[in-house]
Formats: sequence, structure tokens, C-alpha cells
Amino acid sequence: MLTLKLIVFAGLVSIVAAGRWAQICHGNPLNSIRGCDKYGCGYYGAPRNGRKHLAVDVICQDRSEVYAPFSGLIVRRIKPFGNNNAIDDGILLREVQSGSCIKLAFIRPLRSRGWIRKGSKIGVMLPMQSVYPGMISHVHIQKCDHSNPTGNL
Repeated sequence: MLTLKLIVFAGLVSIVAAGRWAQICHGNPLNSIRGCDKYGCGYYGAPRNGRKHLAVDVICQDRSEVYAPFSGLIVRRIKPFGNNNAIDDGILLREVQSGSCIKLAFIRPLRSRGWIRKGSKIGVMLPMQSVYPGMISHVHIQKCDHSNPTGNL
């Protein structure tokens, strides 16, 4: 019975430890979420043109370093808008422990595939102000299953 309790305890500890992500953007150690501006709000579930924002926007100054939130695999590059504007770039990451994935948008990745370690530099924030003047610059973080990533921040 004691062995079973230890196994369950160890499993819970590993789930909790894996849940918190590292700092996403240089200059934002708390992973603060974008507030509201003339373009909308950055929190999960914010209204967006008759639908809900199924992601969070972590504040990040243009041209700042962007870091891996967890250890995992860069699966591929993504084009969030598909229009090749100045911020139409990002990556899809898969977490090692849970197997879940996220999309990080509006960054220029250093590479488009391969293993990364939690906290390592993975890219640079693109010039959001050149596309959306007055919007609070941010990295857009969306879980592939569209669940709320706020608790991981």
C-alpha cells in the first residue's frame, strides 16, 4: 500500500512540475498577459469578432528574445495568417512529458525543427507595431486542443 501511495505521489509531483512554463519573452519574467487595446484583449476567452480568443497573448516587446516554455520538440514552422505580412511566422512545439502541443505565433524562429530545452532561446519577437500600430506587442500562445493555457504561465 505504501508503494502505491509513493507512486501516486510521484506522479502528481511530476504533473505539477511539468505544468509551469518558463519565461516566454525577455523582459517579461512573469509571463504577463496582454491587457486590452483598440484591437481587443489578450486573455483566453476574450471576444473576437463574434467568436472567442482561444489563446493567450504574452506581452513581448518587438525584437525581444523568445524562450522555450518547456522541453520538447519543434515540430514545424507555422504561418498564423497565411498572408506573409511582417509577423506571419511562428512554430508548433510538442511537450516531452505530456505530449501536448502549442503554437507560438508572431516570432521568427531560430530553426523550424528539432529538440529544445525549457528556457532556451528559440526565436525573436517580430515587429508587431509595423502591422498593428498601437497594439500591445505579444507572443500568441495557443494549445493545439484549444484548451486554456493560462494556468501554465
